[in-house]
Amino acid sequence: GGIHKTVASLHMESWIVEMHREINRINEALPSTPADEKTGVIRQWMESTLDKMDHYKAEHNRYVNEGLTLLELALWKAKLGENEEHVAERRTKKVKVDAKSAREERRVTCGADIVIKNVLPFLQ
Repeated sequence: GGIHKTVASLHMESWIVEMHREINRINEALPSTPADEKTGVIRQWMESTLDKMDHYKAEHNRYVNEGLTLLELALWKAKLGENEEHVAERRTKKVKVDAKSAREERRVTCGADIVIKNVLPFLQ
């Protein structure tokens, strides 16, 4: 079902193993549970399973955001390096370059927004 598809999409093997254990836990607990307590046990199991899944999804999103931040910084750094030779040429011509605004310009023009838009679907 849907939960198995979601579990399979987790990127950490340890999370997948833990979720499979959690899902299968009900099969161990239910046979020995008295009939009048089964509903409560099932509810508790469902809540626990969904809470754990929410935790792993939140962790996954945190890792994706960290990865995207690192990607953006790498692209920015590459753009800064690419333009260092142009800045050096300008300096030899004794034109003042405002380093901060140049760095900001490189950040805007590094193409991170385009790259991230195309990379993000593969990370989610």
